[in-house]
Amino acid sequence: MGDAGQEDAGDKDGGNELLEIVKTVVFALLIALVLRTLLFQPFTIPSASMEPNLYEGDYIVVSKWSYGYSKFSSGLPVNLPLGDSRLFGSAPARGDIVVFKLPRDDRTDYIKRVVGLPGDRIQVINNRLHINGQPVDNREISREVVRDVFGPRDTVQLRETLPGGRSYIIQDFGPGNELDDTPVYEVPVGYYFMMGDNRDNSIDSRVDEMNGVGLVPDENLVGRAQIILFSWSPGASLWNPVSWFANLRPSRFFKPLD
Repeated sequence: MGDAGQEDAGDKDGGNELLEIVKTVVFALLIALVLRTLLFQPFTIPSASMEPNLYEGDYIVVSKWSYGYSKFSSGLPVNLPLGDSRLFGSAPARGDIVVFKLPRDDRTDYIKRVVGLPGDRIQVINNRLHINGQPVDNREISREVVRDVFGPRDTVQLRETLPGGRSYIIQDFGPGNELDDTPVYEVPVGYYFMMGDNRDNSIDSRVDEMNGVGLVPDENLVGRAQIILFSWSPGASLWNPVSWFANLRPSRFFKPLD
C-alpha cells in the first residue's frame, strides 16, 4: 500500500511539472504573437534594390506601431476587417524606409523609401529626383565598382537630401538607364511614392502598378524599418552551419537605418 501511494504522488508531481511546462510554452508563444502583431516584425532583405543602405542577406526589424495598424499590418494569419482605415494611424515621414504590401497582390512584402507624400508631384530628370518642380540636392561622394548579376559595373554614390533635411546615400549606375527620365507623377491623398536607393536596380513607384509597384495606398503600409540586427552575405545556407560563420557581416550588426 505504501509503495502504491508513493507511485501516485510521483505521478501527480510529474503531471504538475508537465502542466507548468505547457503553460510556460503557451505564455511564451502568446508573448511572441503579441510582439509580432503589435510591435515588431523581422524581415530578410532578398535583393539589391536598397543598396548601399540595405544589402541582400540583411536581417532587419520593422516597427509595426509607427504608422498604426491596418488590415495588412497586423501580423495575424488573416486580414483584419478594417477596410481602408488604420487604427492609431500616423503618416510616414518623407525619407522613411518602409515595408509595404505590393498593391497588385496585397500579399508580397516590398521595402522602399518614401520620397513622395500626398499632394506631391514627383519626377526624375536626367538621373535626378525632382519634388514639386524642384531638383533634390544630391552630391557625389564616391565611385565604386559593384558586382551584380550583370558582372562588375561602375557606380556613383551620392548623398541625397530631401526637402526637410532628411539625408542618405543612394547608388546610381550612370546616365542612359530606363528610369533616369520619367513623366510627372501626382501623388493623390492616401497614397505614397516609393523609390529604391539603388536607383537603376529598383522596381518601384516609377513603374506602373501592373508591372511594378505604382503608388502605394496608406493601408498597405506594414511598418518602418528601424535597425539591421545581423547580416549574411549570399552563400549562407540554413542547412550548412559552417556557412553561417563564413558569410557573416559583423560590421552590419545592430546598425540603425537612416
